[in-house]
Amino acid sequence: MTFNTCLQLAVYLLLLLALVKPLGHYMAKVLDGRPCGLARLLGPCERLLYRLAGPDCARPMTWQAYAAAVLTFNFVGFLALYALLRLQDRLPLNPQHFPAVPADLAMNTAVSFITNTNWQSYGGESTLSYLSQMLGLGVQNFVSAATGIAVLAALVRGFRRETVGIGNFWVDLTRTTLYILLPLSLLLAIALAWQGVVQNFQPYQTAAWLQPPAAGTEPTGGQTLPMGPAASQVAIKQLGTNGGGFFNVNSAHPLENPTPLTDLLESLAILLIPAALCYTFGEMLADRRQGWAILAAMLLVFIPLLVACCWCEQQESAALAGLGLDARPSVAQSGGNMEGKELRCGIARSALWATATTAASNGSVNAMHDSFTPLGGLVPLWLIQLGEVIFGGVGSGLYGMLVFALITVFIAGLMVGRTPEYLGKKIEAFEMKMAALVILFPPAVVLIGSAVAVMTSGGRAGIFNSGPHGFSEVLYAFSSAGNNNGSAFGGLSANSPFYNFSLAAAMLVARYWLLVPTLAIAGSLAAKKTTPAGAGTLPTHTPLFVLLLAGVVILVGALTFIPALALGPVAEHMMALGQ
Repeated sequence: MTFNTCLQLAVYLLLLLALVKPLGHYMAKVLDGRPCGLARLLGPCERLLYRLAGPDCARPMTWQAYAAAVLTFNFVGFLALYALLRLQDRLPLNPQHFPAVPADLAMNTAVSFITNTNWQSYGGESTLSYLSQMLGLGVQNFVSAATGIAVLAALVRGFRRETVGIGNFWVDLTRTTLYILLPLSLLLAIALAWQGVVQNFQPYQTAAWLQPPAAGTEPTGGQTLPMGPAASQVAIKQLGTNGGGFFNVNSAHPLENPTPLTDLLESLAILLIPAALCYTFGEMLADRRQGWAILAAMLLVFIPLLVACCWCEQQESAALAGLGLDARPSVAQSGGNMEGKELRCGIARSALWATATTAASNGSVNAMHDSFTPLGGLVPLWLIQLGEVIFGGVGSGLYGMLVFALITVFIAGLMVGRTPEYLGKKIEAFEMKMAALVILFPPAVVLIGSAVAVMTSGGRAGIFNSGPHGFSEVLYAFSSAGNNNGSAFGGLSANSPFYNFSLAAAMLVARYWLLVPTLAIAGSLAAKKTTPAGAGTLPTHTPLFVLLLAGVVILVGALTFIPALALGPVAEHMMALGQ
């Protein structure tokens, strides 16, 4: 770990923490329906939407009605996006005249974007028209992120000491989109366009070669430069923890991420809203200590893994050292493992981005995770497998972490022989059954999906690398889909009927089989009276609780995935050492 690396990590974390309180306070006002400073500008639009929706759109909902509204809205979004992708060759804003997206790929893409996963089995600049990118993917980037925040708001209301319900989905969706996601995305998009991220509707351009390439190595006319409205989509893909790249190589592309400043802004945007929502959680409960405790537990897991990833990537590669590139391997690899990384980003920012994007359910990349060292690649893989609760997706990460908090107080209650309580609400059998569904479904999807892929011809056909690395690629793909992350190890041909359908199924289960039980917990807690804290109540804002919560998250992840990790990254590391 060099001084430069430590300085970059420290600056990033300090900037992130400095933004947590102001943004968290603002979002609490938005979700509580209080004036937030933008009502004069955006209030007429909000009221118009309510009038168009009808007089009953703002009434409080039961958890069942809230869940039905979420599922209905997402299903309609799926149909609309699927139809748009299948018909893009007949629609405008398609200057490259791309054909319609094949049915299995269109289905996979539609599922991916409505679930906030943004897994991509295609290259954006060679597959999708500008209209598909903006009206299809861009809209879902906003509303899928807003859905996650809305469900979180419903759960938080269930913990309140005085509550009349869990709120209204349509109001939460509207206010989140108008007052949180749109203003932040506009500011970030302007900054990115200023720094050189492309934002236009021009056809693709051809740049002439300064020096003619060798015959057959490149197109004779020059290099084709993709164009399009990228800056606006990059902004919401990062802020909404969507992560889907406008271009195939995502934020490793210089037209998505051209400068050190854009790299910093985009990487900050990945964790900005998930971190600030912790403060929002505390403020909505009128006990900010609870929010800081949750944030501390996330950082307690995140920071050591961030340091570990940076350290692993700055080590010499045993494979490269054996190629005889230099008589002194330490000189040839003085910078560490630069394979698959952009020179303008370097190792520190590449490892930081990889850790942040997999801690959040973002999935964007500025380096190829497939080229990380075995243990360096293990870090982002395991962060996904922890359940995407170390920051996680906007809203979804925090409500997943709160489910782990319920499990933590339940375990603590068993130790002292007392009915567990969290924030004044008793945690009983129903809540624990729902919590069990939330923590068991993603691992089941990941492990079963990976096993089926390596056992069937359809799954094995997409694996280009043999041995542990090939298994790691499959495990990463199902971990990513089964936890709504969307990033990929690479080296796996996933645009096939087998992977398009199996990964789509994993994404659906990971989103909705967690979302619905979470709303059921919210409804159950909202109906309960508040229990005064007693001598046996576990304080949930202390360092002890922070340690317990982080320990439960790590323990669940370790017990579930260590055998699979031993077959993949760990085995690959041992083979590289010659053991």
